[in-house]
Amino acid sequence: MEIPLISKIILYIDISLLGLMCLIVWPWQFMVFRGRPMKNPDGSMDNWHEQKVFYGMALADISVAVPAALGGIALIFFGWGLGFYLTGLASFWFLWANVMTTANSLRFENPRLTLLWFVTFPLGAIVGGV
Repeated sequence: MEIPLISKIILYIDISLLGLMCLIVWPWQFMVFRGRPMKNPDGSMDNWHEQKVFYGMALADISVAVPAALGGIALIFFGWGLGFYLTGLASFWFLWANVMTTANSLRFENPRLTLLWFVTFPLGAIVGGV
């Protein structure tokens, strides 16, 4: 069964945005992995010397999540169904890592809760309210 053209366009835009996000996250996580503290938009810092969880997240992003997402995107563009599974798993990882980072930021950093914070950490409102 063929999906409508508008659905294909939306799908390709979505996976292209995921690929762009991966290309932004990858170098960022290399810097965190190498020990350079990275400032977040909310004023907190991702520094694995202070919070060891960031080292594991950076390593997982560099070695598994970003390559799986980019590989999945390539497979989708080549017409292989396996790409949807890879991008789905990588998307779940990115969502989970966002929630965990938000919880860590709320617990250790006491960030300023601005509009930019809610845009950057969309699940922060839910995590912060619990």
